[in-house]
Amino acid sequence: MRKTYTPERALLFVAVLYSEEAFYEKARERLAEVFGEPPFESRRLRWDHSEYYRDELGWPITRRFMAFGRAFDTASIREVKLFTNRLEEELSAGGRRRVNLDPGYITEAKVVLATTKNYPHRIYLGSGIFAEVTLFYTKGCYRAHRFTYRDYGTPEYLDVFHRMRGLLRQTLPRVAGPA
Repeated sequence: MRKTYTPERALLFVAVLYSEEAFYEKARERLAEVFGEPPFESRRLRWDHSEYYRDELGWPITRRFMAFGRAFDTASIREVKLFTNRLEEELSAGGRRRVNLDPGYITEAKVVLATTKNYPHRIYLGSGIFAEVTLFYTKGCYRAHRFTYRDYGTPEYLDVFHRMRGLLRQTLPRVAGPA
C-alpha cells in the first residue's frame, strides 16, 4: 500500500481584470478581509490579448495579480472560486461585471487556475468549478502548456509568477513526509 503525503506548500493568488481602478480597489479590500493583506501585488499590466471582456469590463483592460502570504490548502480552491464568483456579482454594476477574478495557487512545481469553463484538459472539482495546471516549473523557470492562456505564457506574467515563487520559498516552511 502506498503512503499518502502532505501536499506541497502553496500560496493563493488572484488575477484581476478591470478597467476602472475603483473596482479593483473594492475587490482588493474584500479579498484582503477574507485572505489577509496581500504581501505581493503586481504592477498594472496592460491586457489586450483578446476583446472577450471588452463589452463587460470596459476598455482598456488592466490585469493585476495579488498573492496572499498564508499557507494555502490546495483542496479549498473550489470554495475560493465560488467566493470570487459571488464577489464579482456583488461588484457588478448595470448588469455587468466590473472585475473578473481568477483565483489560483502557486507551488514550486506549478501554477493552477480555477475556472467555471470546462475543456478537455481541465479537471472537475464539483459545484461547477474546474482546475487546470496552467504553468509547470522545469529547468529553472515556469513554462506554458499547449492550452495555457496566451497571456500567462508572456515574459511579463512569467516574471510575476517567479516573484510569487520567491515569496513562497521565503515565507512558507517546506512540507514533506507522510500525512
